[in-house]
Amino acid sequence: MSKITPRTLSGFMELLPAPQQQMERFLQVLRETYALFGFTPLDTPLVESADILLAKGGGETEKQIYRFQKGDADLALRFDLTVPLAKYVALHAGELSFPFRRFQIGKVYRGERAQRGRFREFYQADIDVIGDGKLDVANEAEIPAVIYSTFTRLGLEKFRIRVNNRKILNGFYAILGLTDRSGEIMRTVDKLEKIGADKVRELLTGELGIDSGAADEILRFIAITGTNAEVLTALESWRGRNERFDLGLDELATVVKYLAAFGVPETHFAVDLTIARGLDYYTGTVYETVMLDHPEIGSICSGGRYDNLAEYYTDRQLPGVGISIGVTRLFYVLQEQGLLNPDLPTAPADVLILPMTQDLTAAATAATFLRGQGIRTQIYTEARKMKAKMGYADKLGIPYAAFLGEDEIAAGQITVKDMQTGEQITSGLEEAAARIRAGLAAKNEGRLILG
Repeated sequence: MSKITPRTLSGFMELLPAPQQQMERFLQVLRETYALFGFTPLDTPLVESADILLAKGGGETEKQIYRFQKGDADLALRFDLTVPLAKYVALHAGELSFPFRRFQIGKVYRGERAQRGRFREFYQADIDVIGDGKLDVANEAEIPAVIYSTFTRLGLEKFRIRVNNRKILNGFYAILGLTDRSGEIMRTVDKLEKIGADKVRELLTGELGIDSGAADEILRFIAITGTNAEVLTALESWRGRNERFDLGLDELATVVKYLAAFGVPETHFAVDLTIARGLDYYTGTVYETVMLDHPEIGSICSGGRYDNLAEYYTDRQLPGVGISIGVTRLFYVLQEQGLLNPDLPTAPADVLILPMTQDLTAAATAATFLRGQGIRTQIYTEARKMKAKMGYADKLGIPYAAFLGEDEIAAGQITVKDMQTGEQITSGLEEAAARIRAGLAAKNEGRLILG
C-alpha cells in the first residue's frame, strides 16, 4: 500500500528529545516558582462547549477559535487559559476559598496565520488571584515579585517589568474630554514601540479624529520618563482633576512602594505610561515584561487587573489580577537566539548500566537500588558490542555508565565511569550512588537561560 508522508502541521511544534528535556526543565522552574508564592495548580479541559468559550462573542476570538461538531454538541478548543478559569471559578465559587490563587500551565489553540515564533498550538503559563467582591491592591504589587523570581530562576538577568495603571489613562482621557474614545486611544498608543510616535499621532488625528492639540498632549503625557519616583511626582501635577485618575495614581504608588519589600530591584521595574494592554478587559494595574537585549521579541510576560472575571457566567463579583507567559514562543526565541544553556544535562537517564554477563539479575538489582536513591537509571539489554553500547550512552548524553562484570558481581561492587571526564571508579553501590548524586548536583548547577 502507498505510504503517507509523515509531517507536522504548520504552527505546531515538535521537539527532539534533548530540547524536549530543556522544555521540561523550563516548565518545572515555572511550576516550582508559582507554587513558592502559594498558587495552587489547576487543569481545565482542552475542549469546552463553544458557547462557554465564546461568551464574549465576535472579534478575533471567534475568527481564530478551533470549533467543531461531535454529534449534537457544538465544541471548541480553548483559546486561552483565562476564559476556562472564569468558567471554573463561576462553577465552583461555593467550594473555593477566596482569594483563590491558581496557576495553570497548558496548551491553547489559535487558528491564526502561522509565522516565525507564532504558533497555533502553544503552552501558556498563567497565574491569577481571584477575589470575592473585593481584591486588595497589594495583590497587584506582589505580581512583579512572581515575574522577577520566575525569570531570575530561569537565568534571565537583563529584563524589565513595565507597569502602568488603566485608571490613570482613563482618568487622563476624561480630563481631555475623550472618555468615549479612550479604548481606541489606548489600543493606538499600545502600538507606539512598533510604529513610532509620528505614526501614532497620525492615527490619533486621522482615524480617531482627535484634534492635533489633544494628540500632542497625549504624546507628551505618555512620554513622561525617569525613575519611578520621578514619574510618580510628575503625575502628581494632574491630581485633583479626575477621581479615577487619582485612584489609579494611588494604586500605582502602592505597587511601587512595595517593590523592595517583595524583592524586586528598581533596575528590573519601571513605571511606563505607554503600557496600556490593548484589551478593555483590564481595569487597573497592567504589566509587560521585555528582554532588554532583545526588544524585538516584544513582551514575554503580560497581564493586569480586571474587575469581574466571570461576568458572563455569574452575577457574583469576582475581581482578579493575573499574568501570562507565552512559553512556547519564548522557548522558541531563546532556542533560536542560542540562549538556552547547552551544558545542562538533557539525557533521559543519569546512569546507563551495561551488563557484561548474560544473567541480568545483578543489573536489575543495581538499577532498583539506584532508582531508590533518586537516580534515573536505564539498563542496556541489547546484545551489541561494547563500542556500540558506549556510543548509545554518548549520543544520549548520559552522564554516567556503570559496568557489571563477573568480578564486580562477585565482589558486590559496580564500576562507574564519568562520561565527561573519563574517570572510572569501582566501589560498593552506596558509595557509587553518593558519588553520582554529587556529580549530578554539580552538572545541574547552571541556569537554563544564559545571562
